Amino acid sequence: MAKTKILVVEDEILIADNICKTLKELGYDTLEPAINYTEAMLTIQKDEPDFAFLDINLSGKKTGIDIAKQIRSLYNFPFVFLTANSDLATLNLAKEVLPNGYLVKPFSKEELFTSIEIALHNFSKEKAKINEEEAINKNTLFIKDKGGYNKIIFDDILYLKSAHVYTEIFQKNDQKLVVRASLNDIISKLNEDFVRIHRSYIINIKYLDQIRTNTAKIKNVLLPIGKKYNQNLVNVIDLL
Repeated sequence: MAKTKILVVEDEILIADNICKTLKELGYDTLEPAINYTEAMLTIQKDEPDFAFLDINLSGKKTGIDIAKQIRSLYNFPFVFLTANSDLATLNLAKEVLPNGYLVKPFSKEELFTSIEIALHNFSKEKAKINEEEAINKNTLFIKDKGGYNKIIFDDILYLKSAHVYTEIFQKNDQKLVVRASLNDIISKLNEDFVRIHRSYIINIKYLDQIRTNTAKIKNVLLPIGKKYNQNLVNVIDLL
């Protein structure tokens, strides 16, 4: 398993070297420390760290908070602030960029280790949650209904049928929804489980029970397979 790659941004060289030495003793991979905003951003772009310790007060106009803003907007990896100042004003500035931790100097080897592991753990959990939410959003469709929008989960859809300027959506709970949109409009919003088998029908192959020469069976309903679309169906199922 690859070691966690850590960047230390600290303008006091001796402190930066001591932190890096301690991190190596703890089993982490450390990059060459950066002493200001410019060096930090170049290292981030070039070496892509997994984690960073950012001193809030750096020499130069830009601070560790400016680096944190760039990490949040462009790179998205966890970071912990280092500071000798624990006053309320500094803390409020730091909180605005949502750090994954905050260490007040001087700190112990144990505090350094704990801050990394907790930050990495929480960041991983949050990232997994976001990925799960994105996956859910990618598998839903919002249908306009009476001035609002109702969410339909793709797995609840059996098939869709064209009805002139409308599309009928048949669900596994035996309900049918009607939306003012064409099949062409809707299929671009569906996932890979949906296949067009006829100019008037799209099916969810998860519920495909049987295929005949000219028909597909879903929940005891026979749907026509158009010659033009036959290959679409063959391409997405396993035939023996």
